[in-house]
Amino acid sequence: MKFIQDLKLLESKLQEYHIEEMFDQEKQLPFTLQQYGKDEIVLFEGMEMESLLFLVEGKLKITSSVETGKSLLLRFVQPFSIIGDIELIRNVPVQSQVKAVNECLLIGLHFDYIKQHEMNNPKFLHTLLQHVSYKLQTCTTASRVNLLASVENKFASYLMSTISSDPGNIFGMELETSNIREIADLLGTTYRHLNRVIHSLSEKKIIERDKNSIRILNWKNLEEISNGIRYN
Repeated sequence: MKFIQDLKLLESKLQEYHIEEMFDQEKQLPFTLQQYGKDEIVLFEGMEMESLLFLVEGKLKITSSVETGKSLLLRFVQPFSIIGDIELIRNVPVQSQVKAVNECLLIGLHFDYIKQHEMNNPKFLHTLLQHVSYKLQTCTTASRVNLLASVENKFASYLMSTISSDPGNIFGMELETSNIREIADLLGTTYRHLNRVIHSLSEKKIIERDKNSIRILNWKNLEEISNGIRYN
């Protein structure tokens, strides 16, 4: 992570997502602009969090550890998202690991400042409530998927959540096969079982796999297999 001293970029992102409208605009708020590279850990589960983070560029992956020492996928988040709302309100350590899927920009605002100046601000609290309730909804969905869905269902949901059909989408139109072992862990299955699922979907011409990547060939069929569920 590195702090970016670019006031013009910071101001542009604040305006783009109307962030300052949540706060008392008569004050000069101590925002910071933070940049994370692809696959960089933004937050470790259990660490003490110091700032509320606003995702304004890029994509983050949220996972939760389980007793086996592995992680389960909870959701992906894209702009505009708030990270650290639960930690701020409940005064608890970071609840999930947060990792950058690609290069990300986040705006930070220190907890100390928020607790001193903004905890009675209705606009700010209303925004937090919206994001916390949405987070509860997506985590509930993820828990149901992780417990009840088949590996085929979960993998289809994962593909639909991560691969874009839009050629202009920066998040990618294919999945690197080097990530299959990690994805198996995130979906709560084995590498061998996931490979069988991938082989089956390839034989049905729903996806195409080569040495380096997986691409979606039939979006409609994959949508049906995913039951419309997304990890976001």
